[in-house]
Amino acid sequence: MLIVIALGGNALLKRGEKLSIGTQEKNVRAAVKSIKNITKKHHAVVTFGNAPQVGNIMIQVESALGKAYPVPLHVAVAESEGEIGYLLVQALHNELKKPVVSILTQVIVDKNDAAFKNPTKPIGPYYSKKEMTILREKGYSMKKINGGYRRVVASPKPIKIIEAPVIKKLTSMNVIAIAAGGGGIPVYKKHGLHGIDAVIDKDLASACLAKSIGAQLLLILTDVPCAYINYGKKNQKELRKLSIKEAKKLLKEGHFPAGSMGPKIQASIEFAESGGKAIITNFASLKKAMKGKAGTIV
Repeated sequence: MLIVIALGGNALLKRGEKLSIGTQEKNVRAAVKSIKNITKKHHAVVTFGNAPQVGNIMIQVESALGKAYPVPLHVAVAESEGEIGYLLVQALHNELKKPVVSILTQVIVDKNDAAFKNPTKPIGPYYSKKEMTILREKGYSMKKINGGYRRVVASPKPIKIIEAPVIKKLTSMNVIAIAAGGGGIPVYKKHGLHGIDAVIDKDLASACLAKSIGAQLLLILTDVPCAYINYGKKNQKELRKLSIKEAKKLLKEGHFPAGSMGPKIQASIEFAESGGKAIITNFASLKKAMKGKAGTIV
């Protein structure tokens, strides 16, 4: 079976942890141990989130203005793909002793996507209200998320994965491919490919990739054991199995926030519509979820 494993940002950086290479190395090793058996038994492509990392790169860029050349957001996405891809390749190689390769992945988006007029994708660290005010005065789009403030950027819909044929070929050779990191590098097509400043949602890009390479399963790993309705409330209810129709209805009713579970449900719907199966779960429930005894299945 060919599986696309989408690692959530919590696989690399947990809430409250300080972003560093050491922290990421530790968390990556733990994540790799959790998916070890799956990558042993099946052909696999691993994708990952990069919001804290790309945000950190942009902070470095802004701090070095006048001292180093500026780096646009789409190049920062590519840099984060290299950084995290390297850590994952090394951890998987050390754990499995089988071929692993990380691919800088370009993803076509529509230059006129409405997302460019309404930034919603959070990147970088959480800020205080005072820090947020200063950043907003500098022209950044800021949004309150989970009690703090974060910078938000455009998140256009992924249309096509440029490197999909290469990724599929690698999996057929039993090579683990690390791809579409952070949703991939956003590019548009006009007399060739050109980068554009945005961050593509990792889960939507993972679904796009999974469809493109003919995967049978999309495994979305996050920080909760399954999806819920009324999450965090007294009447919270876990969702174990959803049809495409049920998932669309609940999404439309607003049960899944755009900044967290919403894209995961949308990605699951899009992949299921292509004939595949999607599972949303966390590392602790992964073994049971693979047997259909945990997680949310769409």
